[in-house]
Amino acid sequence: MYKTLLKNGLLKPKGKMKMNLQHFSDRTLYDLKMNMNTVGKQLQKIENDISVKAADPDQKIEDIQALQKSRDDMKLRFDVIKQQHDEMEAEERKQFQQKKQFEPSTDPKQQVTEAKASLFRSTVRQSPVSDDVKQALGDRTGEGGEKFLPKTVANDIIVEPFVTNQLRAISTLTNITNLEIPKQNFSLDDDDFVDDKETAKELKTTGDVVSFGRHKFKVFAGISETVLQGTHTNLVANVERALQSGVAAKEKKVAFTTSPKQGEEHMSFYRTGSTAIKRVKGKDMYHAIRRAIADLHEEYRENATIVMTYSDYSEIIESLANGSATLYAAQPEQVLGKPVVFSDSAENPIVGDFSYSHYNYDLGVLYDRDKDVKTGIEQFVITAWMDHQIKLKSAFRIAEVEGNDTP
Repeated sequence: MYKTLLKNGLLKPKGKMKMNLQHFSDRTLYDLKMNMNTVGKQLQKIENDISVKAADPDQKIEDIQALQKSRDDMKLRFDVIKQQHDEMEAEERKQFQQKKQFEPSTDPKQQVTEAKASLFRSTVRQSPVSDDVKQALGDRTGEGGEKFLPKTVANDIIVEPFVTNQLRAISTLTNITNLEIPKQNFSLDDDDFVDDKETAKELKTTGDVVSFGRHKFKVFAGISETVLQGTHTNLVANVERALQSGVAAKEKKVAFTTSPKQGEEHMSFYRTGSTAIKRVKGKDMYHAIRRAIADLHEEYRENATIVMTYSDYSEIIESLANGSATLYAAQPEQVLGKPVVFSDSAENPIVGDFSYSHYNYDLGVLYDRDKDVKTGIEQFVITAWMDHQIKLKSAFRIAEVEGNDTP
Protein backbone atom coordinates (compact mmCIF):
# COMPACT_ATOMS: atom_id res chain seq x y z
CA MET A 1 0.00 0.00 0.00
CA TYR A 2 2.84 2.38 0.85
CA LYS A 3 4.44 1.72 -2.54
CA THR A 4 1.12 2.40 -4.27
CA LEU A 5 0.70 5.78 -2.53
CA LEU A 6 4.33 6.64 -3.22
CA LYS A 7 3.95 5.74 -6.86
CA ASN A 8 0.80 7.86 -7.17
CA GLY A 9 2.56 10.87 -5.65
CA LEU A 10 0.54 10.98 -2.44
CA LEU A 11 3.62 10.51 -0.23
CA LYS A 12 7.14 11.87 -0.33
CA PRO A 13 9.93 9.26 -0.69
CA LYS A 14 11.01 9.41 2.96
CA GLY A 15 7.67 8.02 4.12
CA LYS A 16 6.66 10.97 6.27
CA MET A 17 2.96 11.70 6.84
CA LYS A 18 3.29 14.84 4.74
CA MET A 19 1.07 14.98 1.64
CA ASN A 20 2.30 16.23 -1.70
CA LEU A 21 -0.49 18.78 -2.08
CA GLN A 22 1.12 20.52 -5.05
CA HIS A 23 0.77 17.31 -6.99
CA PHE A 24 -2.99 17.39 -6.40
CA SER A 25 -3.34 20.53 -8.49
CA ASP A 26 -2.05 18.66 -11.53
CA ARG A 27 -4.34 15.70 -11.05
CA THR A 28 -7.77 15.27 -12.59
CA LEU A 29 -10.96 14.77 -10.69
CA TYR A 30 -11.09 11.22 -12.03
CA ASP A 31 -7.63 10.46 -10.56
CA LEU A 32 -8.72 11.74 -7.18
CA LYS A 33 -11.86 9.60 -7.29
CA MET A 34 -9.75 6.52 -8.07
CA ASN A 35 -7.26 7.31 -5.28
CA MET A 36 -10.06 7.95 -2.80
CA ASN A 37 -11.62 4.62 -3.77
CA THR A 38 -8.30 2.76 -3.34
CA VAL A 39 -7.46 4.32 0.02
CA GLY A 40 -11.05 3.86 1.16
CA LYS A 41 -10.90 0.11 0.48
CA GLN A 42 -7.62 -0.19 2.39
CA LEU A 43 -9.11 1.75 5.29
CA GLN A 44 -12.11 -0.55 5.34
CA LYS A 45 -9.81 -3.63 5.29
CA ILE A 46 -7.81 -2.34 8.28
CA GLU A 47 -11.06 -1.61 10.15
CA ASN A 48 -12.17 -5.19 9.53
CA ASP A 49 -8.75 -6.59 10.68
CA ILE A 50 -8.99 -4.59 13.90
CA SER A 51 -12.48 -5.99 14.58
CA VAL A 52 -11.33 -9.58 13.98
CA LYS A 53 -8.14 -9.36 16.04
CA ALA A 54 -9.81 -7.45 18.87
CA ALA A 55 -12.26 -10.33 19.24
CA ASP A 56 -9.45 -12.94 19.31
CA PRO A 57 -8.05 -13.37 22.87
CA ASP A 58 -4.86 -14.90 21.44
CA GLN A 59 -3.91 -11.73 19.57
CA LYS A 60 -1.33 -9.47 21.20
CA ILE A 61 -2.49 -6.01 22.19
CA GLU A 62 0.62 -4.54 20.48
CA ASP A 63 -0.55 -5.95 17.15
CA ILE A 64 -4.00 -4.40 17.63
CA GLN A 65 -2.44 -1.05 18.56
CA ALA A 66 -0.26 -1.20 15.44
CA LEU A 67 -3.35 -1.79 13.32
CA GLN A 68 -5.08 1.15 15.02
CA LYS A 69 -2.11 3.41 14.19
CA SER A 70 -2.16 2.15 10.62
CA ARG A 71 -5.90 2.89 10.49
CA ASP A 72 -5.37 6.45 11.75
CA ASP A 73 -2.68 7.03 9.15
CA MET A 74 -4.89 5.70 6.39
CA LYS A 75 -7.81 7.78 7.65
CA LEU A 76 -5.66 10.90 7.40
CA ARG A 77 -4.72 10.02 3.83
CA PHE A 78 -8.38 9.41 2.95
CA ASP A 79 -9.50 12.74 4.49
CA VAL A 80 -6.84 14.71 2.61
CA ILE A 81 -7.74 13.10 -0.71
CA LYS A 82 -11.46 13.59 -0.05
CA GLN A 83 -10.97 17.27 0.78
CA GLN A 84 -9.06 17.79 -2.47
CA HIS A 85 -11.70 15.82 -4.36
CA ASP A 86 -14.60 17.81 -2.90
CA GLU A 87 -12.92 21.16 -3.60
CA MET A 88 -12.08 20.22 -7.18
CA GLU A 89 -15.56 18.83 -7.79
CA ALA A 90 -17.19 22.00 -6.43
CA GLU A 91 -14.94 24.16 -8.62
CA GLU A 92 -15.68 22.13 -11.73
CA ARG A 93 -19.40 22.25 -10.99
CA LYS A 94 -19.21 26.03 -10.58
CA GLN A 95 -17.30 26.42 -13.85
CA PHE A 96 -19.80 24.21 -15.61
CA GLN A 97 -22.74 26.27 -14.35
CA GLN A 98 -21.03 29.51 -15.40
CA LYS A 99 -20.22 28.09 -18.80
CA LYS A 100 -23.78 26.86 -19.20
CA GLN A 101 -25.08 30.24 -18.05
CA PHE A 102 -23.05 32.29 -20.51
CA GLU A 103 -22.49 29.90 -23.41
CA PRO A 104 -24.06 30.97 -26.72
CA SER A 105 -27.62 29.80 -27.20
CA THR A 106 -29.17 28.35 -30.33
CA ASP A 107 -32.54 29.91 -29.50
CA PRO A 108 -32.95 33.14 -31.59
CA LYS A 109 -34.77 34.95 -28.75
CA GLN A 110 -32.09 33.96 -26.25
CA GLN A 111 -29.39 35.07 -28.69
CA VAL A 112 -30.94 38.54 -28.78
CA THR A 113 -31.05 38.60 -24.97
CA GLU A 114 -27.37 37.62 -24.84
CA ALA A 115 -26.48 40.32 -27.37
CA LYS A 116 -28.37 42.94 -25.35
CA ALA A 117 -26.60 41.85 -22.18
CA SER A 118 -23.24 42.12 -23.94
CA LEU A 119 -24.12 45.65 -25.11
CA PHE A 120 -25.09 46.75 -21.59
CA ARG A 121 -22.02 45.19 -19.95
CA SER A 122 -19.57 46.51 -22.54
CA THR A 123 -21.02 50.02 -22.30
CA VAL A 124 -20.91 50.16 -18.50
CA ARG A 125 -17.42 48.65 -18.38
CA GLN A 126 -16.24 51.00 -21.14
CA SER A 127 -15.07 48.16 -23.35
CA PRO A 128 -15.70 47.93 -27.12
CA VAL A 129 -18.98 46.45 -28.31
CA SER A 130 -18.25 43.70 -30.82
CA ASP A 131 -19.53 43.95 -34.39
CA ASP A 132 -21.30 40.61 -33.93
CA VAL A 133 -23.37 42.04 -31.08
CA LYS A 134 -24.29 45.14 -33.09
CA GLN A 135 -25.29 43.07 -36.10
CA ALA A 136 -27.37 40.72 -33.94
CA LEU A 137 -29.27 43.72 -32.59
CA GLY A 138 -29.68 45.47 -35.96
CA ASP A 139 -26.98 48.16 -35.95
CA ARG A 140 -28.14 50.84 -38.37
CA THR A 141 -24.95 52.91 -38.58
CA GLY A 142 -22.33 50.44 -39.74
CA GLU A 143 -19.76 53.20 -39.38
CA GLY A 144 -18.76 52.88 -35.74
CA GLY A 145 -19.13 56.62 -35.23
CA GLU A 146 -21.84 57.91 -32.92
CA LYS A 147 -23.12 55.44 -30.34
CA PHE A 148 -26.60 54.89 -31.74
CA LEU A 149 -28.69 52.30 -29.98
CA PRO A 150 -29.16 49.23 -32.23
CA LYS A 151 -32.57 48.89 -33.83
CA THR A 152 -33.78 45.92 -31.77
CA VAL A 153 -33.03 47.58 -28.43
CA ALA A 154 -34.41 50.96 -29.52
CA ASN A 155 -37.68 49.39 -30.69
CA ASP A 156 -38.09 47.42 -27.47
CA ILE A 157 -37.63 50.59 -25.42
CA ILE A 158 -39.44 53.35 -27.32
CA VAL A 159 -41.67 51.73 -29.92
CA GLU A 160 -43.15 48.56 -28.46
CA PRO A 161 -46.26 49.35 -26.37
CA PHE A 162 -45.63 49.51 -22.64
CA VAL A 163 -48.53 49.49 -20.18
CA THR A 164 -47.08 52.11 -17.82
CA ASN A 165 -48.14 54.91 -20.19
CA GLN A 166 -51.86 54.31 -20.53
CA LEU A 167 -52.07 56.63 -23.55
CA ARG A 168 -49.98 54.23 -25.63
CA ALA A 169 -52.95 51.92 -26.00
CA ILE A 170 -55.06 54.64 -27.64
CA SER A 171 -52.61 57.22 -29.05
CA THR A 172 -50.58 57.01 -32.27
CA LEU A 173 -46.85 56.29 -31.95
CA THR A 174 -44.20 56.51 -34.69
CA ASN A 175 -40.42 56.65 -35.07
CA ILE A 176 -39.88 58.79 -38.17
CA THR A 177 -37.31 61.52 -38.74
CA ASN A 178 -38.61 64.99 -39.72
CA LEU A 179 -42.20 63.76 -39.60
CA GLU A 180 -44.92 65.90 -41.18
CA ILE A 181 -48.49 64.68 -41.51
CA PRO A 182 -51.87 66.15 -42.46
CA LYS A 183 -54.21 66.94 -39.60
CA GLN A 184 -57.13 65.36 -41.44
CA ASN A 185 -56.91 61.83 -42.80
CA PHE A 186 -58.62 62.81 -46.03
CA SER A 187 -59.81 65.90 -47.92
CA LEU A 188 -62.33 66.72 -50.65
CA ASP A 189 -62.27 69.18 -53.52
CA ASP A 190 -65.20 70.92 -51.84
CA ASP A 191 -63.78 73.56 -49.48
CA ASP A 192 -66.82 73.26 -47.25
CA PHE A 193 -66.55 69.50 -46.64
CA VAL A 194 -65.64 69.95 -42.96
CA ASP A 195 -68.93 69.90 -41.08
CA ASP A 196 -67.45 70.74 -37.68
CA LYS A 197 -67.08 74.51 -37.56
CA GLU A 198 -64.51 74.31 -34.76
CA THR A 199 -62.33 71.99 -36.84
CA ALA A 200 -62.67 74.19 -39.89
CA LYS A 201 -61.72 77.25 -37.86
CA GLU A 202 -58.74 75.43 -36.34
CA LEU A 203 -57.48 74.27 -39.75
CA LYS A 204 -57.80 77.79 -41.10
CA THR A 205 -55.93 79.25 -38.12
CA THR A 206 -53.15 76.68 -37.65
CA GLY A 207 -52.86 75.09 -41.11
CA ASP A 208 -53.62 71.55 -42.20
CA VAL A 209 -50.14 70.05 -41.62
CA VAL A 210 -48.51 69.01 -38.34
CA SER A 211 -44.71 69.23 -38.15
CA PHE A 212 -43.07 67.28 -35.34
CA GLY A 213 -40.14 68.75 -33.48
CA ARG A 214 -37.26 67.31 -31.47
CA HIS A 215 -37.28 67.56 -27.70
CA LYS A 216 -34.33 65.84 -26.07
CA PHE A 217 -34.50 63.88 -22.84
CA LYS A 218 -32.35 61.30 -21.04
CA VAL A 219 -33.23 58.16 -19.11
CA PHE A 220 -30.83 56.56 -16.61
CA ALA A 221 -31.00 52.85 -15.79
CA GLY A 222 -29.12 52.03 -12.58
CA ILE A 223 -27.19 48.74 -12.58
CA SER A 224 -25.67 47.26 -9.41
CA GLU A 225 -22.52 45.13 -9.57
CA THR A 226 -24.45 41.98 -8.66
CA VAL A 227 -26.91 42.52 -11.52
CA LEU A 228 -24.05 43.37 -13.90
CA GLN A 229 -22.35 40.06 -13.15
CA GLY A 230 -25.58 38.07 -13.03
CA THR A 231 -27.42 36.23 -15.78
CA HIS A 232 -28.12 37.71 -19.20
CA THR A 233 -31.87 37.50 -18.60
CA ASN A 234 -31.84 39.38 -15.27
CA LEU A 235 -29.51 42.08 -16.59
CA VAL A 236 -31.57 42.72 -19.72
CA ALA A 237 -34.86 42.65 -17.78
CA ASN A 238 -33.57 45.17 -15.20
CA VAL A 239 -32.16 47.61 -17.75
CA GLU A 240 -35.06 47.43 -20.21
CA ARG A 241 -37.65 47.75 -17.44
CA ALA A 242 -35.93 50.88 -16.12
CA LEU A 243 -35.56 52.43 -19.58
CA GLN A 244 -39.13 51.62 -20.63
CA SER A 245 -40.48 53.02 -17.37
CA GLY A 246 -38.45 56.20 -17.83
CA VAL A 247 -39.63 56.69 -21.40
CA ALA A 248 -43.26 56.06 -20.41
CA ALA A 249 -42.97 58.49 -17.48
CA LYS A 250 -41.65 61.19 -19.83
CA GLU A 251 -44.50 60.58 -22.27
CA LYS A 252 -47.11 60.87 -19.53
CA LYS A 253 -45.48 63.92 -17.98
CA VAL A 254 -45.48 66.04 -21.14
CA ALA A 255 -49.06 65.03 -22.02
CA PHE A 256 -50.67 65.63 -18.62
CA THR A 257 -48.60 68.42 -17.06
CA THR A 258 -50.41 71.61 -16.11
CA SER A 259 -47.16 73.60 -16.07
CA PRO A 260 -45.20 72.53 -19.18
CA LYS A 261 -41.62 73.55 -19.84
CA GLN A 262 -40.97 76.39 -22.24
CA GLY A 263 -41.21 75.04 -25.77
CA GLU A 264 -43.25 72.00 -24.67
CA GLU A 265 -46.57 73.74 -24.09
CA HIS A 266 -48.13 72.20 -27.21
CA MET A 267 -47.61 68.67 -25.83
CA SER A 268 -49.99 69.07 -22.89
CA PHE A 269 -53.73 68.45 -22.97
CA TYR A 270 -54.07 70.95 -20.14
CA ARG A 271 -52.33 73.90 -21.78
CA THR A 272 -54.09 77.24 -21.35
CA GLY A 273 -54.48 80.28 -23.55
CA SER A 274 -55.92 80.79 -27.02
CA THR A 275 -54.78 77.35 -28.24
CA ALA A 276 -56.28 75.48 -25.29
CA ILE A 277 -58.62 72.53 -25.63
CA LYS A 278 -62.25 73.46 -25.03
CA ARG A 279 -63.47 72.87 -21.48
CA VAL A 280 -67.03 71.70 -20.83
CA LYS A 281 -68.60 72.15 -17.39
CA GLY A 282 -71.31 70.27 -15.54
CA LYS A 283 -72.94 70.40 -12.13
CA ASP A 284 -70.90 67.31 -11.16
CA MET A 285 -68.25 65.14 -12.83
CA TYR A 286 -70.75 62.71 -14.32
CA HIS A 287 -72.74 65.45 -16.04
CA ALA A 288 -69.56 67.25 -17.11
CA ILE A 289 -68.29 64.09 -18.85
CA ARG A 290 -71.65 63.39 -20.50
CA ARG A 291 -71.83 66.99 -21.73
CA ALA A 292 -68.24 66.82 -23.01
CA ILE A 293 -69.09 63.70 -25.04
CA ALA A 294 -72.16 65.36 -26.47
CA ASP A 295 -70.20 68.51 -27.30
CA LEU A 296 -67.84 66.59 -29.58
CA HIS A 297 -68.62 66.52 -33.27
CA GLU A 298 -69.97 63.13 -34.32
CA GLU A 299 -66.81 62.43 -36.33
CA TYR A 300 -64.83 62.40 -33.08
CA ARG A 301 -67.61 61.22 -30.78
CA GLU A 302 -67.86 57.85 -32.55
CA ASN A 303 -64.28 56.97 -31.60
CA ALA A 304 -64.10 58.86 -28.32
CA THR A 305 -62.40 57.54 -25.19
CA ILE A 306 -62.45 58.98 -21.68
CA VAL A 307 -59.15 59.31 -19.81
CA MET A 308 -59.69 60.00 -16.11
CA THR A 309 -58.51 59.09 -12.62
CA TYR A 310 -59.96 56.10 -10.86
CA SER A 311 -60.81 58.28 -7.87
CA ASP A 312 -63.03 60.52 -10.05
CA TYR A 313 -64.76 57.44 -11.42
CA SER A 314 -65.30 56.05 -7.90
CA GLU A 315 -66.97 59.28 -6.82
CA ILE A 316 -69.27 59.08 -9.83
CA ILE A 317 -70.23 55.49 -8.98
CA GLU A 318 -70.90 56.36 -5.32
CA SER A 319 -73.09 59.26 -6.38
CA LEU A 320 -75.07 57.28 -8.97
CA ALA A 321 -75.35 54.05 -6.98
CA ASN A 322 -77.16 55.73 -4.06
CA GLY A 323 -76.64 52.71 -1.82
CA SER A 324 -77.22 50.08 -4.49
CA ALA A 325 -74.47 47.56 -5.20
CA THR A 326 -75.61 46.84 -8.78
CA LEU A 327 -73.77 49.75 -10.36
CA TYR A 328 -70.43 48.74 -8.86
CA ALA A 329 -70.39 45.61 -11.03
CA ALA A 330 -71.05 47.53 -14.25
CA GLN A 331 -68.28 48.23 -16.74
CA PRO A 332 -67.15 51.90 -16.90
CA GLU A 333 -68.27 52.07 -20.54
CA GLN A 334 -71.78 51.07 -19.49
CA VAL A 335 -71.85 53.84 -16.90
CA LEU A 336 -70.34 56.70 -18.93
CA GLY A 337 -71.24 55.64 -22.45
CA LYS A 338 -67.67 55.51 -23.81
CA PRO A 339 -64.54 53.39 -23.16
CA VAL A 340 -62.59 54.55 -20.13
CA VAL A 341 -58.82 54.53 -19.57
CA PHE A 342 -57.67 55.22 -16.01
CA SER A 343 -54.61 57.33 -15.34
CA ASP A 344 -53.76 59.06 -12.07
CA SER A 345 -52.07 61.81 -14.13
CA ALA A 346 -55.37 62.99 -15.63
CA GLU A 347 -56.15 65.98 -13.40
CA ASN A 348 -59.47 66.50 -15.21
CA PRO A 349 -61.15 63.92 -17.45
CA ILE A 350 -60.16 64.20 -21.12
CA VAL A 351 -62.75 63.09 -23.67
CA GLY A 352 -61.93 62.67 -27.34
CA ASP A 353 -60.56 60.71 -30.27
CA PHE A 354 -57.06 59.83 -29.10
CA SER A 355 -55.90 58.84 -32.58
CA TYR A 356 -55.26 62.60 -32.81
CA SER A 357 -52.80 62.28 -29.91
CA HIS A 358 -49.53 61.42 -31.65
CA TYR A 359 -46.07 60.62 -30.21
CA ASN A 360 -43.10 60.60 -32.58
CA TYR A 361 -39.49 59.70 -31.81
CA ASP A 362 -37.05 61.50 -34.07
CA LEU A 363 -33.46 60.56 -34.98
CA GLY A 364 -31.68 57.55 -33.57
CA VAL A 365 -31.45 56.88 -29.86
CA LEU A 366 -27.99 57.42 -28.38
CA TYR A 367 -26.60 55.30 -25.56
CA ASP A 368 -23.83 55.99 -23.08
CA ARG A 369 -22.79 55.30 -19.50
CA ASP A 370 -22.49 57.26 -16.27
CA LYS A 371 -21.80 56.48 -12.64
CA ASP A 372 -23.42 57.68 -9.44
CA VAL A 373 -20.33 58.33 -7.33
CA LYS A 374 -22.44 58.57 -4.17
CA THR A 375 -23.85 55.06 -4.44
CA GLY A 376 -21.37 53.44 -6.79
CA ILE A 377 -24.23 52.37 -9.08
CA GLU A 378 -23.38 52.20 -12.78
CA GLN A 379 -25.83 53.87 -15.17
CA PHE A 380 -26.79 52.82 -18.67
CA VAL A 381 -28.04 56.03 -20.29
CA ILE A 382 -30.11 56.68 -23.38
CA THR A 383 -30.74 60.02 -25.08
CA ALA A 384 -33.88 60.29 -27.21
CA TRP A 385 -35.77 63.00 -29.09
CA MET A 386 -39.55 62.96 -28.81
CA ASP A 387 -42.51 65.18 -29.62
CA HIS A 388 -46.18 64.86 -28.71
CA GLN A 389 -48.62 66.61 -31.00
CA ILE A 390 -52.33 66.98 -30.43
CA LYS A 391 -53.11 67.06 -34.12
CA LEU A 392 -56.59 68.51 -33.71
CA LYS A 393 -57.61 70.16 -30.46
CA SER A 394 -61.23 70.14 -31.66
CA ALA A 395 -61.15 66.33 -31.36
CA PHE A 396 -60.97 66.67 -27.56
CA ARG A 397 -62.85 68.14 -24.64
CA ILE A 398 -61.88 68.55 -20.99
CA ALA A 399 -64.63 67.92 -18.43
CA GLU A 400 -64.83 70.17 -15.39
CA VAL A 401 -67.21 70.63 -12.50
CA GLU A 402 -68.86 74.05 -12.39
CA GLY A 403 -67.01 76.36 -10.06
CA ASN A 404 -63.63 74.66 -10.63
CA ASP A 405 -62.37 77.35 -12.95
CA THR A 406 -58.96 76.91 -14.55
CA PRO A 407 -56.82 80.01 -14.31
